[in-house]
Amino acid sequence: MQPILRPLIVMHPDSVFKERMRRIGSQRFQTQFVSDWDVLRTTLQESPPAALVVVDPYRRTYGSEAELAPELRSLLWEFPTATVIAALEVQRGRMRDLRTLGEWGVKEIIALDEEDTQEAITRRLRAAQGRPLQSLLERSLPANLSGRARALLMAAAEVVAEGGHGRDLAAALRLSERTLLRWAEQADLPPPRRILAWMRVLLACELLDDQAQTVLSVAYTCGYASDSSLRRAVQEFTGVLLTELRKRGAFATASEMFLKELEETREHGRARRKAARAEARAALQAERAAAVARGDRGTRGRRGAPRKSAARPAAS
Repeated sequence: MQPILRPLIVMHPDSVFKERMRRIGSQRFQTQFVSDWDVLRTTLQESPPAALVVVDPYRRTYGSEAELAPELRSLLWEFPTATVIAALEVQRGRMRDLRTLGEWGVKEIIALDEEDTQEAITRRLRAAQGRPLQSLLERSLPANLSGRARALLMAAAEVVAEGGHGRDLAAALRLSERTLLRWAEQADLPPPRRILAWMRVLLACELLDDQAQTVLSVAYTCGYASDSSLRRAVQEFTGVLLTELRKRGAFATASEMFLKELEETREHGRARRKAARAEARAALQAERAAAVARGDRGTRGRRGAPRKSAARPAAS
């Protein structure tokens, strides 16, 4: 798979924050700064769906209290798959604004009065990258899925959104690759490599549900070398041609196939453990039978010996 090149588009008036974003972008992203909502809209139209957008969510008019910008709501309506992050000071009285931003579709909040370091902002950006796929997975996964399995799948979604691979998933969970493989088996999940391949397909299907996105742009966003590579992967994992998949609802169809594979893997794990328990019981019964047989042979060996009578005390 090809690495995902993430554009980072920033529209914010705070010069200190912009400098921090510039430094972060030079390490992890292709950063572009824009000045107003019209330029931001044009830039998003020309950007791949992998772009991260960081904005000041308020319209600020001299002499009046800041209010949430209606241009942001329009932007989120026009680009429903865009990963938009709002950077603001989380002051008292703004809890209602935070709820509204979530309802509009903002994926993450950077609290400027608390997260004032590059490391803290980077963590927020990373969380935002995997948030859309994680949210869709949360709604799709069965309620009886174990906590370990859920944590592994959520981590895999975040790693794939960042363009990572197997070793990155192990590192994200602070495990060795061998331990990660054992964790997946114990949680009745497919092998980590298979999980990551599924996450990449699901990420692509999430983006394909936006009819404004081309297959080629989605392929590049999700790390495929070409649109034909994406088409082959989708057909291999879902059994459906990509054109038909978009008609049916790409993510809904692919997630249904993914859940089916999870259930089959779980049933296989149950059968494997049941067979192991039966084998252990059979081995224990054989060991007990062998012990009884050894005891019988010992008893039969003593039966042929003359029995000694107990000596009687002499009469006084």
